Amino acid sequence: MLRKAFMMKVYPGQQQEYEKRHQEIGPEKAEELRKHGVKSYSIFLSPKTSELYWLIEIKDEQLWSEMAETEINQKWWEYMSPVMETHPDHSPVSFDLQEVFHLK
Repeated sequence: MLRKAFMMKVYPGQQQEYEKRHQEIGPEKAEELRKHGVKSYSIFLSPKTSELYWLIEIKDEQLWSEMAETEINQKWWEYMSPVMETHPDHSPVSFDLQEVFHLK
């Protein structure tokens, strides 16, 4: 299993809406994530800074990268773009985090 971590940012005043939208993720999006090798997926929010920290465990880097091109993911990005920082194509502005320690 590969572990990946990212950092993103929610717009000020949109923290509750961001969380609400993820509570309503729907089985289609969850199934698509599983089909693309996601074993575990967590998002943490820093209320002080509105920063999001994502941690995922995936089976395969190539399979995971194909998730971005799926129709359901494209719709999700568009749906989330009003509440978080995104690029013009609605993909989230994100920064990879380097893992420096992991205790198994």
